[in-house]
Amino acid sequence: MRITSCGMTDVGMKRTNNEDNYLINDELNLFVCCDGMGGHVGGEFASAIAVNTVEEVLTSLEYRPEDHGLDAEDGPVEITREKLRYAVRLAGRRIFEKATEEPEYKGMGTTCLALLLENGNAYLGHVGDSRGYVVREGVIEQLTEDHSLVDEKIKAGLITPEEAKTHKLKNIITRSLGYMEDVEVDLLVRAVRRDDHFVLCSDGLSGLVETAEIGEAVLDHGPQEAARKLIELACERGGDDNVTVVIARVDEVP
Repeated sequence: MRITSCGMTDVGMKRTNNEDNYLINDELNLFVCCDGMGGHVGGEFASAIAVNTVEEVLTSLEYRPEDHGLDAEDGPVEITREKLRYAVRLAGRRIFEKATEEPEYKGMGTTCLALLLENGNAYLGHVGDSRGYVVREGVIEQLTEDHSLVDEKIKAGLITPEEAKTHKLKNIITRSLGYMEDVEVDLLVRAVRRDDHFVLCSDGLSGLVETAEIGEAVLDHGPQEAARKLIELACERGGDDNVTVVIARVDEVP
């Protein structure tokens, strides 16, 4: 596949440091967005561990399918899917171990959103409330489900999506890397089409910019300009958190 991509991050208007991290590996068509938590040192360190571990697993770490419950009958799609799951889980384990060993990192964690475009498929691994979208044929679709307290309240019918935007517990996530030694990872696999635009972002963007607005920016501009405009828009609306966005446009599918 031939991909045009861009990633940008900004500290925002209220924070003094940036705990977000992102990765673009053009050789692998691997894209990662992580939103760290745990204070000035911890959050930044946790999100860095996450992006580095995912890249390490998918580039150089030996992955033996048989060690993960797979065998020769499992096809390449299932093997790639489980390798991405393993990469994200290993990142969580490394963060947990570091936080356990060194008191200054106690309580650190991160969201993790990893997209791998390979052999005509998009593989998306997800923990936390960073979001993944696809824009296809002029329509934007949210691919991920927020692992957050307000999202659970929405599903239970206790609050509306509109109320969730200003809810006092809107920043409480229910799943993250590092909080426990192991974590459940949501995995999505779908076929890729030419001109698909994949968008990964931290909640510093999705909390202030509507889904439709993200879709419009992506459709009206190339990845670099769209990323810049989306970050500017989030900052204009208060920029109360770090803001990160990664956009990958599929230019050619084999």
